[in-house]
Amino acid sequence: MMEKMIFGRYIPGDSALHRLDPRAKLLFVFGFILIVFLANNVVTYSLLVTFVLLLIALSKMNIRFLINGLKPVIILIIFTFFLQLFFNKEGDVIFQIGGINIHEEGLRMAVFISIRFFLLVFVTTLMTLTTTPITLTDGLESLMNPLRRLNFPVHELALMMSISLRFIPTLMDETDKIMKAQMARGVEFSSGPIKDRIKAIVPLLIPLFVSSFKRAEELATAMEARGYQGGEGRTKYRRLVWEGRDTAAIVIFFILTALLIWLRA
Repeated sequence: MMEKMIFGRYIPGDSALHRLDPRAKLLFVFGFILIVFLANNVVTYSLLVTFVLLLIALSKMNIRFLINGLKPVIILIIFTFFLQLFFNKEGDVIFQIGGINIHEEGLRMAVFISIRFFLLVFVTTLMTLTTTPITLTDGLESLMNPLRRLNFPVHELALMMSISLRFIPTLMDETDKIMKAQMARGVEFSSGPIKDRIKAIVPLLIPLFVSSFKRAEELATAMEARGYQGGEGRTKYRRLVWEGRDTAAIVIFFILTALLIWLRA
């Protein structure tokens, strides 16, 4: 499962999403995180699901590849679904399961919240899959550039976010290696009582934390050896160019927002 994790990875390609300016992608994703909460009925959620499926098609990514890579997140979403289903007691009772009442509002909220999580996960994952961490950093820094007048550390914040995204797959690979090493020594992660499984995680976390701190120290040393002094006076190797397709993406976002506001009633 760790080897198939795709969050934070970049998949090279030449799709319509790959060619978009990173600033357009960031604006779209930040806006989508807000407008997804405008959906409140079957029609609006159907519109959002259709739109996200269209984005997946434009990215030329296989939906099975996305689902397999997001299995840990999907498990969390399924857990949230059943949490809402069994513990939300609003509305009329629809049916019973082993003495547990399933209420109308509980089922509605379970479905809607799960779909909302799915949409947010897929959209943010598509952004990272179609944009390199360096390009994302440049786009984020460009968007936050006006904050420099307030002495806000724009470059440093963008750099931290870029490093965080870059190290997600690295840490996943490291976790997988440590798990295989522990399993070779007889540790069981997927069988036995819950108590034993939790105990088995401790030998996994300690070397993972040690490895993470070691990598961070090596990265800091490498940056200092190369004379890194922050964002002051730095030039850009790649220039971001805003084109017509980026404007079209923002226009589509506003059209989607208007449709959601119109259909939510």
